[in-house]
Amino acid sequence: MTEKALDIGFIQRVLFIILAIAASLLIFKLLSLWLLIFGAIVIATVLRALAEPLIEYTPLNDTLAVLTVLVGVLALISLTFFLFGYELVAQTQNLTKQIPVAWAALQVRLQQLGLNDEVQKQLDTVGQQASGLASKLPLIAGSVFSALANLLVATIAGIILAIDPGKYRDGVVFLFADDHKEKVRDAMNVAGRALRLWFIGQFISMVLVGTLTGFGLWFLHVPSALALGMVSGLAQFVPIVGPVVSAGPGLLLAAVSGWQTFLWALLIYVGVSQMESNFITPAVQRQIASIPVIITLFAVIGFAGLLGPMGVLFAMPLTVIIYTLVRKLYDGEDVTQGKGKGPARSLLKPKAPKAD
Repeated sequence: MTEKALDIGFIQRVLFIILAIAASLLIFKLLSLWLLIFGAIVIATVLRALAEPLIEYTPLNDTLAVLTVLVGVLALISLTFFLFGYELVAQTQNLTKQIPVAWAALQVRLQQLGLNDEVQKQLDTVGQQASGLASKLPLIAGSVFSALANLLVATIAGIILAIDPGKYRDGVVFLFADDHKEKVRDAMNVAGRALRLWFIGQFISMVLVGTLTGFGLWFLHVPSALALGMVSGLAQFVPIVGPVVSAGPGLLLAAVSGWQTFLWALLIYVGVSQMESNFITPAVQRQIASIPVIITLFAVIGFAGLLGPMGVLFAMPLTVIIYTLVRKLYDGEDVTQGKGKGPARSLLKPKAPKAD
């Protein structure tokens, strides 16, 4: 009898391990699906954050508020392209033409200094590694169309999530045992709030960094300063790596005008980066606890290796959610308290019914 009980227990443990392995393999196999779902959550977070004031202070219900915000965002993007699109496109085209010319001029300067041969050897090595890129162009084009289709699906799903996020949150909470439901619900509320606060702060930071960088390069008469400022602002979405990579084109174009201009441009990039990390970000994200730099760095590298380019794009939002959930579930700490004096409004908190 005892041996039979032991056999049953052993079989149950083996089956559990097999089931866990199978579930892990299924999750890994469906990484693209989870990334698509997370993209929808990101879009829903942005739309819901923008719709909250309309829901709170106007007679609009959730659906009309979210749709109003969506129309407003599309109108703002269209107006921006109408006012600055032609100049931005022109500068971007000039930038693609100027970078090869600037590189050729820089090679001449390196030749005069006796450094061109060593640099050229390194470039030849990179060129050999990238020699098969042309044969992969159809595959790259297919990936681009697939990404656009996924973006459309994520946008539609994000709109649906933003209209009634509480219902879908409660659907996830329902999967847990009764003893843990309230804790999971609270953690999801905090994660949603943290993601919203991070996006708001990041958007402000991107605008300020792009504006300051573009104005500084314009003052130095660096070509295509508007396009370079836009690149710097967008690159701010990927911390640490983005600002470093985005500085390359600007410094290359500045080097053509002389080493003095190059040094001033370098000072602008470094100065704006330091201002962003020490003043802008702490000011606009004061209600959310900062994520340690080492976690940010390894998160970008890790998600890039796991998910590719989309992993780089979603590295910080994913890190914000994971970091928030870990701190809340294991330490019971609400990271959205930050330096603020009270809890922020939950992204997923149901709206109180309005008085008749």
